[in-house]
Amino acid sequence: MTSARPEYAALNPPARRLFGTGPTTPDPRVLRALGLPVLGQFDPAFTAIMNEVSELCRFVFRTGNARAFPVSGTSRAGLEAGLCSLIEPGDRVVVVVAGRFGELLAEISRRCGAEVVAVDTAWGRVTEPDAVRAALATGRPKVLALVHGDTSTGVLQPLPDLVRLAHDRGAVVLVDAVLTLGGVPVEADGWGLDVCVAGTQKCIGCPSGMAPLTYTAAVEEMIAARRRPVQSSYLDLGQIQAYWGPDRLNHHTLPTSMTYGLREALRLIYEEGLEARWERHRRTGAALHAGIEAMGLRLFGDPAHRLPMLAIVEVPDGVSEPGVRDALLRRHHIEIMAAFGPLRGRAWRIGFMAYNAEVRNVVEFLGAFEDVLTNAGVRVPRGAGPGAAERAGGT
Repeated sequence: MTSARPEYAALNPPARRLFGTGPTTPDPRVLRALGLPVLGQFDPAFTAIMNEVSELCRFVFRTGNARAFPVSGTSRAGLEAGLCSLIEPGDRVVVVVAGRFGELLAEISRRCGAEVVAVDTAWGRVTEPDAVRAALATGRPKVLALVHGDTSTGVLQPLPDLVRLAHDRGAVVLVDAVLTLGGVPVEADGWGLDVCVAGTQKCIGCPSGMAPLTYTAAVEEMIAARRRPVQSSYLDLGQIQAYWGPDRLNHHTLPTSMTYGLREALRLIYEEGLEARWERHRRTGAALHAGIEAMGLRLFGDPAHRLPMLAIVEVPDGVSEPGVRDALLRRHHIEIMAAFGPLRGRAWRIGFMAYNAEVRNVVEFLGAFEDVLTNAGVRVPRGAGPGAAERAGGT
């Protein structure tokens, strides 16, 4: 006896306002680029697009490195490509662990066979240079790995002093700039970053699926001089760079449509200008933080090092954290996110990045947030959040 075949309607996902920590809502021009005709990976028209993507990566990373291209995969693929291409079993790696994604860098490094020295930092705080100096003084470290802006804590980690400490000990520096690239200054050359990895789904403003990165000629030489092959064939930067280089040595089939989307997202950053884009994120963040505090809510983390594109908002006593998120989705079609680790159930993660980084979006969100919190029994001064956001954002 055969069962009836199910009926599948044409795909029609609901429209959402993505005001979490990523993915963010892409610019319609990026979505249009994703639907352009597919080309073969070695078509001259497509390899010309690849060259433009590399040029635009150099612009956004602020680097003159020859190696600047995306790894095909989410931001974690880029982080794993950088770490597993550098690390050989037994190498000592110092990892700054100040949130969920510092923990991830430590986990990946251990899986690569590294001896990991963790510099543990309380969530919501920046790491003290003296703690990193002490960790680097133990043995001969090969790599210092750290997160520039961690979405689990909302904290922006100052980098230049830590980079200098690593270089003084002969270590190379790998930075996770998955959140921050395109939203705040990231100076790959100016700060001396040896490897810098980003993602597409946050301040770059493209759907998740590629991981732009850049690395120096010295790192390229280190990869070439490895004693044993990189443990992952797919994430071997030595092979991937030969694919993105002029020889176009086949490594994998590049996701053509995602390459189009990334190229358009990077082009839009180029068109806007980095300084103007950073200022837009700063102004939007000022509006978000002022609005949240005007509602009588508390922001988590060190206010002197707060990321502009995020707010980690502490849940008031007696309020259901998931209940508020569910009500925002049902009543207002707005998505915000739960927290990780010690903040799980105690905080919401709210973000305005790339196309969403506009004060008017913050004002709209705060009105919806006020509605949901009021229905949850929280006493919120009527209109205080949107009004404070408009003033702080200069509208």
